[in-house]
Amino acid sequence: MATTLTFAPGYLSNDSIYQLKQAMGMERLSDWHPPVMSLVWRAVISVTGTPASMAVLQAVAFWVALWAIACCVQEATGSRPGALAVLGVGLLPHVVTFVGVVWKDVHMAFALLLTSAIALTGLRLRADRRTLRRVLFALGVLLLVYAVLVRKNAVFAAIPVFVMLVLALWRKPSRRVWVISTAALVLGLVTSSVAISAFARPVKTSQVSQIMLDDLLHVLSVHELRSAAVSPNLRQQLVAAAEECDRINSLSDSYWTCYGRGEHGPFTAVAHTDQITSLWVNEMTGHVPGYLQYRLELFSKFLFEPRYQYHPGIAANDLQLELSHPRLGRALQTYVDGAARDLPILFAGWLWLTVAVVLAVRPGSGTFAMPVRALGISAAAYVLGYLPILPVANYRYMYWSAIAGTIGLLLWWLDRRASRRGR
Repeated sequence: MATTLTFAPGYLSNDSIYQLKQAMGMERLSDWHPPVMSLVWRAVISVTGTPASMAVLQAVAFWVALWAIACCVQEATGSRPGALAVLGVGLLPHVVTFVGVVWKDVHMAFALLLTSAIALTGLRLRADRRTLRRVLFALGVLLLVYAVLVRKNAVFAAIPVFVMLVLALWRKPSRRVWVISTAALVLGLVTSSVAISAFARPVKTSQVSQIMLDDLLHVLSVHELRSAAVSPNLRQQLVAAAEECDRINSLSDSYWTCYGRGEHGPFTAVAHTDQITSLWVNEMTGHVPGYLQYRLELFSKFLFEPRYQYHPGIAANDLQLELSHPRLGRALQTYVDGAARDLPILFAGWLWLTVAVVLAVRPGSGTFAMPVRALGISAAAYVLGYLPILPVANYRYMYWSAIAGTIGLLLWWLDRRASRRGR
């Protein structure tokens, strides 16, 4: 309830408002942002009658997942403080900051968190509860499919969580179990993607061109761009964008900061997609050292100089949406901004990558060793997966890894504590 009241009716960025307009039928559905999220929002609005219900759904999903994990900890270790510590994770500044922000990154993180909670619940099941096991597996697969649909690069994080789910529910799965469960996940992804494309028919926007533009504008020199094998109009636009990026010292997000957004609004399809793709393929193969240097420079900022640790309320909009309790919002902002100032390590990408690698390599040998390792691999794979595609060094892209690292670290510590008590 406190989370719902603080974030009501949901914190919305320009991305969120654009998706809300699609959900309300005010904008045509497009794939600039995941269509499945707009469709889910549309369904939620049709049931509840208000767009604020999406933020409520996020809060419920988040706290139910933590509650389920806390119950597993209580049952496995008999430690009430340990169970309460799991719930306390939800109050940490680097976790609570985005709970009520309606973003695809948050939806992906909570879908993976719920799947992790299902896996931990599966660890406590008796071997003869087959029906419940199948229900939990089906729910976990559904959540994993949603996580990948709302963020394609979530596949790096989803695979270790999927392995954790299977190992938790079957303990020693046979080859047949692995084949059937993997087929179920792949079938769910393919079927959902085809169904959305066939029935919702989202407009194709070629958003991946954003990443290619970043590489072209920061790896090639202005002289090289002037002789690029593209149409005169695109060549002129690329040169002007590169000069503007250099003028304002913009390292990334060039489509928004330097290149221009087109004449029909900020989320319309990127023009000259075929030429941009062809130019990228031809030029990056001949500029491998420059490409690697640029990507490593941007990734280092992601790890050591993250931005955007808090989203302040609701962006300007024409839907008459504003915060229901602005003073609670200001209190939350003071809490998160103060933590980012005084305890910046909580939002540091290098910390959560390090924690993830350590958990993956040294998960311990207690009850939670397998989930701890899976969470570590998932968190590390998700962070490293951004190396070639990172659009901008924002903390939101680290959100799942920070949550997984925090939960994994706590479970690892509880295992060690229980082991010491046993000895």
